[in-house]
Amino acid sequence: MRHIAGFMVLLTVAGCSSSTSWGWYVIDPRTTSGWINIKFLISGMGSTILISLIAAVLSILIGLVVTLPGLSTRWYWRIFNRFYVEIIRSIPLLPMLFWVFYGLPLIFKSMGLNIPIDPFWGAIITLAISDSAFTAEIYRAGIQSIPKGQVEAAQTVGLNYPQTMRYVVLPQAIRLILPPLANQFIYIVKMSAFASVIGMQELTRRANELVVSEYRPLEIYSLLIVEYLVLVLIISAGVRWLERRLSRGERQ
Repeated sequence: MRHIAGFMVLLTVAGCSSSTSWGWYVIDPRTTSGWINIKFLISGMGSTILISLIAAVLSILIGLVVTLPGLSTRWYWRIFNRFYVEIIRSIPLLPMLFWVFYGLPLIFKSMGLNIPIDPFWGAIITLAISDSAFTAEIYRAGIQSIPKGQVEAAQTVGLNYPQTMRYVVLPQAIRLILPPLANQFIYIVKMSAFASVIGMQELTRRANELVVSEYRPLEIYSLLIVEYLVLVLIISAGVRWLERRLSRGERQ
């Protein structure tokens, strides 16, 4: 929070400057117009958070489903895993977003289905699919780090494969993969800014619209950076709290 306070002090000092090259008045909360602009920008935060949360949950579920075939002893399941991971993570997010938003409705239409995709779900589907490939690799690394002796011991006492994964492997792997999963959630939050190009009214879209009306991109995008910084700091604090809870549970 000290970083945010320091940044806001810098903005205030810059706003008090007599230089005509700055226009911090557009986001000055002491003026009516500045406060209206700030509220307009902040109003997009709810959409950003909602898109990121839903996409993160879907990415975690898809990533787990993609990971398990990669751990199989059957070669064709492993090929499916590698094919999905390598293809998906090689596609840039923006082209994938355009393909999902404009291409999927055409595919559905060719199948006789009328399923439109609005910007909200287009952004969620794109972020979830794009991130799931990275999440799958995080899962794989965490699961493979569990000693094989524990898996063999679970099978010795009569647990089948799903039970072994549920009660023995995954609870331990989650503690290990929590920090990288948190990094992926932060990645999703930041990449949600691309949803602005298909008309989603999130943080970046609101900033772009305000730039068009105020002609002050530097000042407005500076506030946009602060908004994303606040979100990331909150996420980081939440992950550290969860790590402490898991550590206490492990010691007990």
